[in-house]
Amino acid sequence: MSQPKPLDVTSMKDILSRPNSDVKVVGNPGQWELLCKASSEAQGWMKSTKAMVIPNCGVIVQVTTQQGQNVAEALVFLPYPNLYLVGDIDGGMRLQSLFSGKLEGDHAASE
Repeated sequence: MSQPKPLDVTSMKDILSRPNSDVKVVGNPGQWELLCKASSEAQGWMKSTKAMVIPNCGVIVQVTTQQGQNVAEALVFLPYPNLYLVGDIDGGMRLQSLFSGKLEGDHAASE
């Protein structure tokens, strides 16, 4: 019988450090940077947004929503080689443009 997936994990280090972790890793999952995440163990839900920068090419953004055992994911490629990741509030990350200093609609930069 499988154990429920913990919803509060924010890195591979988190999951591998847990007792009885049987997670196996191939490749470098650290290529994905966590932009933001919110979850509730008690309510059984989780939402996260991750990004992987492809140098001189663009960024892949992945959005995941989990409610109980139901998972939905969306993936988009942003073909802008001028995007990069910078630190944001509460330990998160955000995308920023080399040219404008911030993305259109970027409210976190003004806070």
